[in-house]
Amino acid sequence: MYRVDSMKAEEFISHEEIMDTLAYAQENKNNVELIDRILARARQRKGLNHREASVLLVCEDEEKNQEIYALAEQIKKDFYGNRIVMFAPLYLSNYCINGCIYCPFHAKNKHIPRKKLTQEEIRREVIALQDMGHKRLALETGEDPKNCPIEYVLESIRTIYSIHHKNGDIRRVNVNIAATTVENYRKLKEAGIGTYILFQETYHKESYEKLHPTGPKHDYAYHTEAMDRAMEGGIDDVGIGALFGLELYRYEFAGLLMHAEHLEAVHGVGPHTISVPRIRRADDIDPDTFDNGIDDDTFAKLVACIRIAVPYTGMIISTRESQKCRERVLHLGVSQISGGSRTSVGGYVEPEPEEESSAQFDISDNRTLDEVVNWLIKMGYIPSFCTACYREGRTGDRFMSLCKSGQIQNCCHPNALMTLKEYMEDYASEDTRRAGELLIQRELSNIPREKTREIVVRNLAEIEKGKRDFRF
Repeated sequence: MYRVDSMKAEEFISHEEIMDTLAYAQENKNNVELIDRILARARQRKGLNHREASVLLVCEDEEKNQEIYALAEQIKKDFYGNRIVMFAPLYLSNYCINGCIYCPFHAKNKHIPRKKLTQEEIRREVIALQDMGHKRLALETGEDPKNCPIEYVLESIRTIYSIHHKNGDIRRVNVNIAATTVENYRKLKEAGIGTYILFQETYHKESYEKLHPTGPKHDYAYHTEAMDRAMEGGIDDVGIGALFGLELYRYEFAGLLMHAEHLEAVHGVGPHTISVPRIRRADDIDPDTFDNGIDDDTFAKLVACIRIAVPYTGMIISTRESQKCRERVLHLGVSQISGGSRTSVGGYVEPEPEEESSAQFDISDNRTLDEVVNWLIKMGYIPSFCTACYREGRTGDRFMSLCKSGQIQNCCHPNALMTLKEYMEDYASEDTRRAGELLIQRELSNIPREKTREIVVRNLAEIEKGKRDFRF
């Protein structure tokens, strides 16, 4: 039985409902009249349900597909403007007791070197990230209660927030760790995390259990219900995602949207972010062994349809994807990207020899953070290092109400300009600095309120004098 407000995984992610949805979408993929009605509803900027969005995903009419892409791009601009939030992952440990067959951290992999950062090593990694210009991190670990207990994660968060190096500060730590208890989520909330992120990997229960044959992650329900426990523990910003390539992408797409609908129905707050990783080559993982991979065109359609269906959510794409692919989906819905990333444990201070890699997956975009920032600026985007919403309490339903009404841009646009100015003063190459100055001068005229614009201009001048961390 499908119940969006149920607290049971197999009811709010109903296999039968997904299969009925896929059949309905297939039957109507060339139903232009229905597709027009769905697009008309989407233009109201209030989102679509999983059935409606699934019809758009499989639509074969080229004219309607172009309308889908154009609408996705416009919705992205309406909600997020031309800002792109920057972050970096920080891998604390790759010890893991799970048997996930798509991840090189799995317990049976005896080839990969196992590592766990000490607090001093974390300090050096954070300084290296600060020296790049990063302000926002996503902590990553394997699941191992002995080698990586919650106390270690909490201590690491305290260490990260304590490090002030030159003009560098990590202002927000997001956390991507294994599903855990309400009590542990409360501890993470008290530690001052931003968003709690957990990928479902696949919403197909039978496939999920085969892909996770051993370890605590084998429990489909416990994993799928993690976001409800996180919300109960006081974390009101959560990030979901599926690892595309493990199961049929249309199934995962419907499951993702049903998960978002469930969070909205039960907690009044949908996911703060949705990530769209695709499986990549890693130490003992060959992505070609999984036969559900999707090409770049399908991936772009997927991103566009998620953006239309869940217009308020941030969308994340990592350095798993190439520069070319990332450029394409930035237009269609992505609002956050990583830059200068390492997926190995301790990889920022000293890159590992290839034959001794502890990395979770191969990176496709190997550019430095400055090269990524420069690239974004020259495409007309504002690379944003802003973390103000977390620190001003604009999270959960408060953020969502501001985002859905479009008012969030009154804060985010000027904050993006000021944090970009900080980056340019402290870390940017000369070419990036020149391009960034031109962008900021153009963007000042796009601040609608004269008083806000005056404050931003004044703060930009103060940043040049050495002051930092202005925010609305």
